Amino acid sequence: MSTPDNLFDAYHSDYQHLIGSVRNKLEKDAQEQQGEQRKATLRRVEIELDEADDIISQLEIEIQGIPASIRPQYTNRLKQAKLDLNRYKKFAKESHAQTTRNFIRFDSTSMSDDPYDERANERTKLLAGHQTLADGSRRIENSTRLALETEDLGADILRSLRVQREQIENTSHTLNQAEASIDRASGTIQKMIRQMYKQRFVIAGIILVLVVVVVLILYFKLFYHRH
Repeated sequence: MSTPDNLFDAYHSDYQHLIGSVRNKLEKDAQEQQGEQRKATLRRVEIELDEADDIISQLEIEIQGIPASIRPQYTNRLKQAKLDLNRYKKFAKESHAQTTRNFIRFDSTSMSDDPYDERANERTKLLAGHQTLADGSRRIENSTRLALETEDLGADILRSLRVQREQIENTSHTLNQAEASIDRASGTIQKMIRQMYKQRFVIAGIILVLVVVVVLILYFKLFYHRH
């Protein structure tokens, strides 16, 4: 059965893979590209950032089930992951803005009536569209995998809750039996106490009778002795 800390590690590994891809595209690929090619790269970055955001949400869920004794180290990893994600979101936004400014600035000079250039631009757009579709498919597959893993975790939790409920019911039954035993023992002890008091009363009565007899004997002895 997968535990929350194991699931956290698995999701975090996926996140690191995604954020590494984003870093490579933003810091290397996009810096070396121009025009539609750069736009396509930035679109792929947006898709991967959305996927990373989904994984962050899943990490926030999994960390709730991690034992408190080891949770701080996972909390630190989650905080760092959020910081990295926000940093690359800002980086991507600035890259988009820079691309837009460059397109507006050089749009008039980059236009060409050459049909070969137009054909090349169309091919670039088609390639970018194909890449976007591929990235979208991969994102759907990742979302499906996350959903299945979440479903498995939910089933495990339900099974655990069922076992705990049975344990609680068994404990309740045991407590009821113990309570009944205590009631019986208490009744027995009360009977013993009452019997003890009865014995005390009997012994006290016997002692009283003996005292009276001794007194009478002494009285008669003294009385007849005088006469």
